[in-house]
Amino acid sequence: MIGQLRKVVIPAAGLGTRFLPATKAVPKELLPIVDVPTIQLIVEEAVAAGAAQIVLVNGRGKSAIEDHFDRSFELEETLRAKGKSELFAAVRRISDLARVISLRQKEPLGLGHAVLAARPAVGEEWFGVCLGDDFYDSREPAIGQLWRAAQAQGKAAVALMPVARGQEHLYGIAAGQKGPGGHLLIERLVEKPKQDPPSNLAVIGRYVLPPDIFDILAKVQPGVGGEIQLTDALAVLASQGRLIGVELEGVRHDAGDRLGFLKANIAYALKRSELREPLLAWLREVVK
Repeated sequence: MIGQLRKVVIPAAGLGTRFLPATKAVPKELLPIVDVPTIQLIVEEAVAAGAAQIVLVNGRGKSAIEDHFDRSFELEETLRAKGKSELFAAVRRISDLARVISLRQKEPLGLGHAVLAARPAVGEEWFGVCLGDDFYDSREPAIGQLWRAAQAQGKAAVALMPVARGQEHLYGIAAGQKGPGGHLLIERLVEKPKQDPPSNLAVIGRYVLPPDIFDILAKVQPGVGGEIQLTDALAVLASQGRLIGVELEGVRHDAGDRLGFLKANIAYALKRSELREPLLAWLREVVK
């Protein structure tokens, strides 16, 4: 039986090479969407869905992410002394969001390996996984939507998104039959198919996983790119009839892509009352 969501794992050990040179010294997860780091948006999503513990799977040079969610006494006292109460409250709220545990992925051996690295903190319970590049603008938190579907079916779950034909090779692709609740009972998963993809339904950035996924991952052999692929472990669950795919409500942003990152910044800036009109005026000027 799947209980309430308590723990969410966020893999954050990637090098962020697509954003070099900006990410030479700054973790890509701290690049801002307007003025809020991407990873904070994801942590806020997990907390809004009920998670009390966030497990960061970090790599070397990523300690700034831990610092972001820690108390900053000097900064807080400076803001308080200058009477900047709104900024003080915003900074203090970050450190009070959730209990954050950080673990190291000592080698860059793939997403499956990163999830396996979270085992000591997760233990023997169901958990969520939110990738650090993907975030959703939705009324109900994306990981909460997925958790609710997993609870209803008593199965592990992944988020799915239709992608344009010819783009399947960029994603893990799922195929299966529609089951109860309109969700896909996944029968087959292929990681970045080079040809003949089984569908155009891509597995994207949100997962609800059972504790035995760790035993499966421990046995998975290196796959595409010589890495331990989470998709290969999910394929085992699918072969056992234990995996569903869910198309989530809301707008998904891919902040791991430069164009996606720019689009997300514009979309979120347009939601801000103090920025919307000046930004629209500027866009009308420069876009002829």
